[in-house]
Amino acid sequence: LQGQIESLKSELSQSRGAQERLARDLTELQLRQKDMVQGLVQGMDERIRRLEPVKVTLDGFEFLAEPSEKRDYEAAMDIFRKGDFVAAQVSLNQFVQRYRSGGYAPSALFWLANAQYANMDYKESMANFQHMLKVAPAHPRASEALLAISNVQIELKDTKGARKTMEDLIKAYPASETAATARDRLA
Repeated sequence: LQGQIESLKSELSQSRGAQERLARDLTELQLRQKDMVQGLVQGMDERIRRLEPVKVTLDGFEFLAEPSEKRDYEAAMDIFRKGDFVAAQVSLNQFVQRYRSGGYAPSALFWLANAQYANMDYKESMANFQHMLKVAPAHPRASEALLAISNVQIELKDTKGARKTMEDLIKAYPASETAATARDRLA
């Protein structure tokens, strides 16, 4: 009887040891699984964050833009800043076609028109400056667009139109630097 009791005690001790070992293994497995799930969630959050709209401030306006829109605008503007106006015109035109209603659209139209002006594509330049003024009359660059339209009109030998545009500029934006420039030119 005593031998059986000792044998049962030994088996019970082994069972408890195995149970403790299994509990420890289970805890370690749960911790590893939790770490893996956290890593996956963080990775997904990071990837989703790259697709979510980002807050952008441009020319005094704050708006939400898709990351691809921001990236494409910055790429087009890099080309413009390098002075390659032919490539900038192509790039900005593609941008305007792709993101017509985006927050960058008025600024992109402004710079597209400037690139067209630099390429002596005056009619298209004027059309894009006018379109920019139509879609964003309160844009900070609106007065510059009006002055640029008068420049285009001068290039097209429409001095009466240029004079009227400069007068409109002075009336619409009397305190702007471009109004002062227009006053000087009119004089």
